[in-house]
Amino acid sequence: MKRKRVVILGATGSIGESALKVARDIPERMEIVGLAANSNAQKLAAAANEMRPESVCLVDATKLDILRRALEYKPRIFSGEEGLREIACLTDADMVLVAIVGTGGLRPALAAIEAGKDLAVASKEILVMAGEIVMREARDNGVHVLPVDSEHNAIFQCLEGKRSTLNAQRPMSNAEDSALGVGRWTLDVSDVRRIILTASGGPFRETPRKNFDAIIPEQALKHPTWNMGPKITIDSATLFNKGLEMVEAHWLFGVEVKRVEVVIHPQSIVHSMVEFADGSTLYSNMCFPIQYAVTWPDRVPNTLPPLDFSKLSRLEFFTPRYDDFPALNLARRAGETAGTMPAVMNAANEIAVAAFLDRQVRFPNIWRIVEEVMNRHTSIAHPDLDAILQADQWARAEAQSYVKSLRR
Repeated sequence: MKRKRVVILGATGSIGESALKVARDIPERMEIVGLAANSNAQKLAAAANEMRPESVCLVDATKLDILRRALEYKPRIFSGEEGLREIACLTDADMVLVAIVGTGGLRPALAAIEAGKDLAVASKEILVMAGEIVMREARDNGVHVLPVDSEHNAIFQCLEGKRSTLNAQRPMSNAEDSALGVGRWTLDVSDVRRIILTASGGPFRETPRKNFDAIIPEQALKHPTWNMGPKITIDSATLFNKGLEMVEAHWLFGVEVKRVEVVIHPQSIVHSMVEFADGSTLYSNMCFPIQYAVTWPDRVPNTLPPLDFSKLSRLEFFTPRYDDFPALNLARRAGETAGTMPAVMNAANEIAVAAFLDRQVRFPNIWRIVEEVMNRHTSIAHPDLDAILQADQWARAEAQSYVKSLRR
C-alpha cells in the first residue's frame, strides 16, 4: 500500500510530537516530507534530523542560523508566514496536518486545500473562525478535511458507516457540506438525531457558583484528567473548549448547531456519541486519531493497549450547569448566528483567558468579556477571509478595552 506523504505544521508542539510518533510506528504507511515550527529551532532540527524531510520551515527568521547549525543534512529551508504557506503546498505532499495554535494556521490551511492537499485538522480555530470558507474550498478542490482531535475523530468514525457515493452532478445541501462531503464521498446525516460531545467538567464541576470569584489561575490550571497547555486547560475549566468543539462539529459534519449537545462525563472514557433517529447510539473512545486520519479509509494495527471494560468501575454522565457555565450557550449562539460571530467569540475568549492568567480579571469575567464583545458585534454573513480576520482583530481590541474597564 502506498505511503501517505505528510507535512506537519506545528511539528514541535504536543500534536506534532504525537504525529512524529505515529510516523515512527507505521513507517510503511506514513512519510514525513515537511516539518514546520514557529520558533523552536533546536527541536525542529532534532525532528528533521530523525525524519529527514526534504523541506523544513521556521516561521521566526531570527532563529534560522540556529536551525542551520543544528541540522545534520541540507533540506530546503523556508521561513516566515509566506514560507509556512509554501511548505503547505509541497508538490509531493498528499496531506497537511495543521497543528498550529491560534489563527496562524488558517492561511496555510487554505493554501494547502487550494493546492489539492488533504487536510488533517488539529487546530479548532481554523473551523471555528472560517469553517464555511474551509469546507467550501475543500469541496471545490476535491480534497478531504479530516479531524484529528479525539472528539471529532470519534464522531467521524461513528458516522463513517453512513457514507455514500457522491453524485458530482447533484448540488450539495448545507447538510452535505461535511468532512467527507468533498471529493469522492459525502456523509448522510439526515437520520442523525444529535451529536453528543463529552466533557470532563473541569476542576470546578462541583464548585458552587458563589465561589467562582475566588478562583485563581493555579486552581484553574489543575485539570482532573488531562495535562494540557494553559489556554486549553482554562478553556476546559470554563467549558469554552466544548463550545468551540460544537461549532467545529457543525462545519465538519454538516449538522445544525442545535443538534450538537454536550454532556459531562468525569471519567473521560467516552469522547463522543452519535444518536440516530431510531434511538440507537454509537460511541467511540479515541486513542489514535492522528494515525486514523493518516491511514483513512484503512485501519492498521497500533501499539496502544485496548480498553479493558472489566476494569472500569463506572461511567457517569450529567447535564452541564448551563447557567453557571455560560460558555456553551454563548457558543451555540455564535454558531447559530454564524458569519463572523464565531471568530469574534474565539478572539474575545483568547483575550479573556490571557487576562485571567495574568490576574487582571476574575474567573467569571472570562464569560462576561466574551458575552459583552459578542453583544457589541454585528455579524457579517458569508464573510470572506479578510472580513473574518478583521472581525478577529476588532474583537481582540474590544476585549482588551473591556478588560481595562474591569480593572478600574
